Amino acid sequence: MAKSFLDVFSNDGVFTKRSTRKLPMNMKKFLFNAAVAFSLIGTATAALAGFKISGTQLLDGNGNPFIMRGVNHPHAWYTSRTQQALADIASVKANTVRVVLADGQQWTRTTATEVANIINWAKQNKLIVVLEVHDVTGSGEQASAGTLYNATTYWLDMAATLQGQEDYVLINIANEPYGNGVPASTWVDQHKQAIQRIRTAGLTHTLIVDAANWGQDWEEIMLNNASSVAAADTLKNTLFSVHMYQVYQSRSTVESYVTRFMQTHNLPLIVGEFGADHYGEFVDADSIMAVAQQYNIGYLGWSWSGNSSNVASLDITNNWNVNSLSTWGNRLINGTNGIKATAQLASVYGSASSSSSSSSSVVSSSSSSAVSSVVSSSSASSSSVSSVSGGQQCNWYGTRYPLCVTTSNGWGWENNQSCIARATCSAQPAPWGIVGDSSSSVASSSSSVVSSTSSVISSSSSSIRSSSSSSSSIASSVASSAAPAGNCQYVVTNQWGDGFTGAVRITNRGSSAINGWSVSWSYSDGSRLTNSWNANVTGTNPYTATHLSWNGSIQPGQTVELGFQGTKSANQAASVPVVTGSVCN
Repeated sequence: MAKSFLDVFSNDGVFTKRSTRKLPMNMKKFLFNAAVAFSLIGTATAALAGFKISGTQLLDGNGNPFIMRGVNHPHAWYTSRTQQALADIASVKANTVRVVLADGQQWTRTTATEVANIINWAKQNKLIVVLEVHDVTGSGEQASAGTLYNATTYWLDMAATLQGQEDYVLINIANEPYGNGVPASTWVDQHKQAIQRIRTAGLTHTLIVDAANWGQDWEEIMLNNASSVAAADTLKNTLFSVHMYQVYQSRSTVESYVTRFMQTHNLPLIVGEFGADHYGEFVDADSIMAVAQQYNIGYLGWSWSGNSSNVASLDITNNWNVNSLSTWGNRLINGTNGIKATAQLASVYGSASSSSSSSSSVVSSSSSSAVSSVVSSSSASSSSVSSVSGGQQCNWYGTRYPLCVTTSNGWGWENNQSCIARATCSAQPAPWGIVGDSSSSVASSSSSVVSSTSSVISSSSSSIRSSSSSSSSIASSVASSAAPAGNCQYVVTNQWGDGFTGAVRITNRGSSAINGWSVSWSYSDGSRLTNSWNANVTGTNPYTATHLSWNGSIQPGQTVELGFQGTKSANQAASVPVVTGSVCN
C-alpha cells in the first residue's frame, strides 16, 4: 500500500507534493507539477505526410524506422527554460523531446505562439517533438484534473499551428489521463471519441495514447484494449505509451508487459516516462532501457530538471546545467543502452530522403533488375493463407494478416491469431487493403504456377507508381522450388541512395504450430545490415535471425515479420537474397 500525491503550490510558488490518501498498490501520480488545411479522412488515394505506423514500428516521414530516445521537458511550468533546454537535450544526442503543455484546465494555457516556438526550436536542434497536455493527469481520481474532452478541444484549437508539421510532431493526446479505479470502458470510449474528433478536424499526425492507472497500467486496461482504441483511428496512425515507475521493479515485469502488448496488438509501444526511482522506491531503469533496445521500442526519461524536492532524484540535470548530470541523468544518457549509445537521428533531418509513398517496382530474387509487371499477390500462393476462404488477406501497411470471419470491425482474435475485420481493412488507403482473389479456384490455380519457380514475385492488387528519385521493391524468395511457395519472403520495403529497409516474412502454411524459427540470408553485392527489430539477428553476412520470446510461435495461416535497415551501393537497386532455413521448407 502506497500513498498517493497531489501537486500543490507552496507559498513561495515552488511546486511541491503532499500526501492525500491510500491506493490499492504503488502507483505513479505526478512527478512534477501542480505543478483545416484539408482532411485526409476516408481518402483512399492520398499519401499521408509525416510519421506513420507499420506493425510494431514507427516510421518517419521518409518511411524509415524511428525509435525514440529522449527525455521529457516541463515547459508548462518553466516556459523561460525551454529554448535552451531543447538545445541542451540535443547536445546529449537525444533524438526526441516530450514537452509538457497546459490547456488551461489546471495550469496557465500554453498559447499557439508558444507551441509554434517549441516546434521551431526542436527543428533547429533536429529533435522530434512529442507534445502532451498535462491537465488531465489522474482524472477520475484526482478532483482537480481536467477532462479528456477539453484536452482534445485544445488540439483542435492548435490545428492551424500543427498542420504542416507532421514530419516533426507527434500528438500525445493527454498525459496519464486516468487515475486508479476508473472503469476500462471510460479509458476506451473517451479515447475513441478523442481520436475521432482529432481526425474529423483534419489533423493527420501520429497520435499517442497514455495508459490508465497514472500511466502504469497495472490493471492492464491498455494492454487489454489498445486494439479497440486504435481501430477508432481512420488513418490507423495511433501508438501507445506506458509510464514505468515502481510497478516495474524487475526485468521480467518489464519484458512481460512489452512482449504481451506487441504480440497481442501488433502496434508500436513506447515508454513515455520512467526513472531510476520514484518517491524513494526502486525502478528497474536498466531493464527498461535494455528491453526497449532489444525490442526496438522508444523511451523518454523523466525529466530534464525542476522536479520538487521529494522527487528531485528524477532531475536529469542539476539545476538545468547540461554539464552537471545527476546520477539518474548520467545513467540515462551515458550508460549501457542509454541515449548516446542507441539514439539515431530521424532521417527527415539527414541525407536519406526516400518516401514510403514512392514508387514500387517488383524484383525477382534471381535477377537484380526491376521488372515492370506484377505477378499475383502472395496470398494467392496457397489456398490456406488466411482464415477467409479464397486466400484473401489484409495488407496492413506492408504486413499481411488474416481477414476475420466473425469480427465485424477493427481487430479480432480468431483461430488463435490476430485478424482484421473486412470493413476495417477495406477502408485503408491504396496500395493497402484487401489483397488476393475471392475465388478459391483462382488461389488454387495460382499456387501451382508459383510453385514452379524458385522465387515468388508479389505485390498488392493496386497499381504500382513509378518515380525516378527512388523506388520500393518487393520480392519474395523460397528455399527451393520444392518448398511451399511463400513460406519465407524477403521484402525490400524502402530504398534510397545508399540505404534500404527490408523485412523477412515467415508464414506457416502447415496445419500445426511452428514453435521456434531461424532463417538466414546473405548479400553478394556488398549490402550490410545496420539495425534490426522483431528478431535476434547475428552474423555479418551471412545473417541469421532467430525468434524472440513473444513471436516464436506461428500458428497455421499466421505470418510473423522481422525487419531491418541496411546500406548498399549508392547507384544500385537493393538486392533480394534467398532466405533459407528449415521453417522455409
